[in-house]
Amino acid sequence: MADSNAPRAAADDESGRLMAIVAYVLFLVGWPTLHLATIAGVVVAYLQRGDSRGTIWESHYDAIIHTFWVSLIVGVVAIPLCFVVVGFVILGGLMIWFLYRTIRGLVHAIESRPY
Repeated sequence: MADSNAPRAAADDESGRLMAIVAYVLFLVGWPTLHLATIAGVVVAYLQRGDSRGTIWESHYDAIIHTFWVSLIVGVVAIPLCFVVVGFVILGGLMIWFLYRTIRGLVHAIESRPY
């Protein structure tokens, strides 16, 4: 009976991997598209998170969602601070943090490792 579940588990694992990679790529494509693709990436993560419970892909979807919300909140706070120059520093740091988390997650997803 365990043999009949093995192909399904492998297919689900490969699907989770593919969708995590798609979400990370959408995050990276989001920079030149004014983050419209980033919104699509976080929607993919929310839709896939329930199906990935208990797998290594759950950590990826949680990281994608966390990165999105932290970036949004810090970005909204930093934009008005650009009038006193400190906002530009915060936005620069946010960009580096966003790219680091996204690229790290993409590399781990390609290697089938948890975030």
